[in-house]
Amino acid sequence: MIRAIVTDIEGTTSSISFVHEVLFPYAAQHMGDFVRNQRHQPEVAAQLAEVARLGELDAEDVEAQIALLSQWMAEDRKITPLKALQGMIWKYGYEQGHFKGHVYPDAVDRLRQWHAEGLRLYVYSSGSVQAQKLIFGYTEFGDLTPLFSGYFDTNIGGKREVESYRNILAELGLAGNEVLFLSDIQEELKAAQEAGLQVCWLVRDGTIPADAPYPAVADFTSIQLS
Repeated sequence: MIRAIVTDIEGTTSSISFVHEVLFPYAAQHMGDFVRNQRHQPEVAAQLAEVARLGELDAEDVEAQIALLSQWMAEDRKITPLKALQGMIWKYGYEQGHFKGHVYPDAVDRLRQWHAEGLRLYVYSSGSVQAQKLIFGYTEFGDLTPLFSGYFDTNIGGKREVESYRNILAELGLAGNEVLFLSDIQEELKAAQEAGLQVCWLVRDGTIPADAPYPAVADFTSIQLS
């Protein structure tokens, strides 16, 4: 019996275009000024220190750190300090009403249903936990964060690594067959399945292959928990 559901965001609960056409450009536009103006704030300074360490940069060379962050953004790198800084910038954008978090209506309906039925809901995304809370906290459907019991990001491990899903199971205190993982990325599903989780492939764009290697659906409405 499924007791908990762990969902990806981009391409699963939310549109890929929202992330790539709204969030990423907004962060890219504001990263330089944000770092220059906020670099002495403790939470920002901690992330910049990690950027300097990973890039083998002078800890005082702010412009070099900004250049590396810009390079990572252009390459769509899944690097923890970059994601944390992007999340801080997006927080400002959400709070100022510059955009709202996109969540598919079918995902909203089923998440609310599952929560009402007593299932524990979690998010696992390459975006920071802060960014995850923002996208669900500022939606056209209101604040959806009360639906979730917890959030996981790359601090738990990479999304295509089997050990990451084992770590999640340990955190949840559940057996693999009690947890369903939802994603649009086959490599993530493969890793989760190898860790013992149940999986479901979201194919929102295009046609579900007849020989799909995993249970596959076009939207949340068709997800079966039995």
